[in-house]
Amino acid sequence: CARSVSTFSERGLVQGINFTCVNCCLCSPRLEEVPLEVLRQRESKWLDMLNNWDKWMAKKHKKIRLRCQKGIPPSLRGRAWQYLSGGKVKLEQNAGKFDELDVALGEPKWLDVIERDLHRQFPFHEMFASRGGHGQQDLFRVLKAYTLYRPEEGYCQAQAPIAAVLLMHMPAEQAFWCLVQICEKYLPGYYSEKLEAIQLDGEILFSLLQRVSPLAYKHLSKEKIDPILYMTEWFMCAFSRTLPWSSVLRVWDMFFCEGVKIIFRVGLVLLKYTLGSSEKLRSCQGQYETMERLRALNPKIMQETFLVQEIIDLPVTERHIEREHLIQLKKWKETHGELQCKSPPRFHGAKAIRDSEPYSCKALEPSPSIILPPGAALSPKGRKSKPRRGAHKGPLVTGKQANGPVPEENGSQTLLEPDSSLLHQSKESLSSRESEDTYL
Repeated sequence: CARSVSTFSERGLVQGINFTCVNCCLCSPRLEEVPLEVLRQRESKWLDMLNNWDKWMAKKHKKIRLRCQKGIPPSLRGRAWQYLSGGKVKLEQNAGKFDELDVALGEPKWLDVIERDLHRQFPFHEMFASRGGHGQQDLFRVLKAYTLYRPEEGYCQAQAPIAAVLLMHMPAEQAFWCLVQICEKYLPGYYSEKLEAIQLDGEILFSLLQRVSPLAYKHLSKEKIDPILYMTEWFMCAFSRTLPWSSVLRVWDMFFCEGVKIIFRVGLVLLKYTLGSSEKLRSCQGQYETMERLRALNPKIMQETFLVQEIIDLPVTERHIEREHLIQLKKWKETHGELQCKSPPRFHGAKAIRDSEPYSCKALEPSPSIILPPGAALSPKGRKSKPRRGAHKGPLVTGKQANGPVPEENGSQTLLEPDSSLLHQSKESLSSRESEDTYL
């Protein structure tokens, strides 16, 4: 599974990468065995969370994070990724949009490139094995739709493996909106024409390495190996072409929950355990030997149980990343000038994405649990209520009037029409309680 050094062409990772490598799926170790009883318990807990998603996100986000770290049950992984990324909400906000993009004609220059890339994505996976099969067709639809949805970005080759992994877990429309969230919220600017965001993150990774593994940092500095040479494919493909499959899934579970810091942590762990000791550096005396070692990582450090625990334990936070981002951005402006592609702000995980949406908080507003009939009054338990002189004789309505029936003058009840924005704002709350078939 050797890969050549990634180099930049006009659209990024085009030259020098062996795209037929399947991230070692065939030689990957088997998925970590989870006892059936434990798996069923986890499924039950995740079903409860997904069916009450707003409440869990608002009040028990730490519990969601812990459960993502343990691994999402395979039967619910696709649905959970949609909820974590906000892709489900995005789909509901844009009902019919994917169908509209699906039937539209795409830009010929992008269609040709996408068509050539289809057979390179996980060719030994049954979904993508046959040319023109349903997996390749759906992959084409998703990638074409994105070029129409974001024509200023078009298509970048690194988006194909991302979309392919999503399609293994959900239908094309849901995969499209998850891809949109990854490109816009999790990794903004990664797939733009100049790839400035990925270059900046390369410098951030290298700076963080100085804290995590001074030996590895010193060696890479001495050999003058630019971060872009080894981390581009790691980050742009979210390690889907680097790690064994079982590790990819666990990393993505945490990535959707906690954001890009998981990608940074994986990169730092791999560098630390590849170049972080004097013993390991003895066999990496030059630039060529070092790059060869980074292209052929030790399978032991990529093993699911070991890697996941190292990721969880590594003390690199969003604050570290954002602080370093400001430093590297300042250096970039001094050497390169202003960024040519202005990327939207990056959101660090599911909670940050949810909190950025104004409707999600209002969806949890309580509605009155007790509504009294016209003419009734609330009185203490065991006492008869006596109307006070001059008191209003109308019905008592607890809570906000917009949430419950309001009496008309003739005594009958009618429901106030809720504000259209409130209807829109509560969509995710309503949809979270709906029952869905698991996509297998």
